[in-house]
Amino acid sequence: MVREIIEIDEDLCVGCGNCVPNCHQGALQIIDGKARLISDLMCEGIGACVGHCPTGAMTIEKREAEPYDETRVMDKITAGGPGVIRAHLEHLRQHGQDEYLQHARAYLAERKIPDPLEESPSPAGNAPPLETVAHHHGGGCPGAAARRLRSPGGDQQGRDESSNHPARSSELRQWPLQLHLLNPAAPYLRGADLLLAADCTAYAAGDFHGDFLKGKALAIACPKLDQGQESYLEKLLRMIDESRINTLTVLIMEVPCCSGLLALARTATSQAKRRVPVKAIILSLEGEIQSEEWI
Repeated sequence: MVREIIEIDEDLCVGCGNCVPNCHQGALQIIDGKARLISDLMCEGIGACVGHCPTGAMTIEKREAEPYDETRVMDKITAGGPGVIRAHLEHLRQHGQDEYLQHARAYLAERKIPDPLEESPSPAGNAPPLETVAHHHGGGCPGAAARRLRSPGGDQQGRDESSNHPARSSELRQWPLQLHLLNPAAPYLRGADLLLAADCTAYAAGDFHGDFLKGKALAIACPKLDQGQESYLEKLLRMIDESRINTLTVLIMEVPCCSGLLALARTATSQAKRRVPVKAIILSLEGEIQSEEWI
């Protein structure tokens, strides 16, 4: 698979930190006076950070890349020294990447490299549950932090104080939602039923949460207005082949510009190594289901 990834020229980097808050995935930190890419796993190669570098130290390299390999990443990470190792392990822990974290720590143990997490473990009992852990990455955007939210309310409904009608509980299971910001290797996508919804559908549907979102992971996108959609195809391919999503439901509006999202899903499923069931649902402008079929 050919994918893009950020490269940093340490000789040109002055450690100003301008790039850090502009990395949507929170994969950059300033360590020992230099910008560091903490984990290939979280770098989507979109390049939002590149234009904020005043010295031209950041570039996007496009190369043939195998599926994520923690051993190869650790080969690179350990060369950066203890500070980079610690930041990488914390990055994996804060993103809930438990399997990769175990692999990384086993790598250190096999090579008799000190494990920073053993030297300063998190205080027992003080950490919030994994479902609600957020991270800030020394200036990285907290709003883009990957989170698995607490279990949806299901049948436990609140009540609208202004009426006798019960208020439906949210069925949202994760954050973020926008396809640009989603990490295709996030834990909440593994084996999930994925709803790929056009932005406008949530406003057109009378009960988006109950009718379409319940029990599913969510990705939203606008095929007409979103920029940099080249990354969308790669993300869907990785969700299918690596995260092994169970089903893909595409929810779009009847307007012609919305059909691009369904076309994207068709392309992804045709190029993927795995076969995944795809359902297409089209809503009218009034929010009614015009068509619903497995394709």
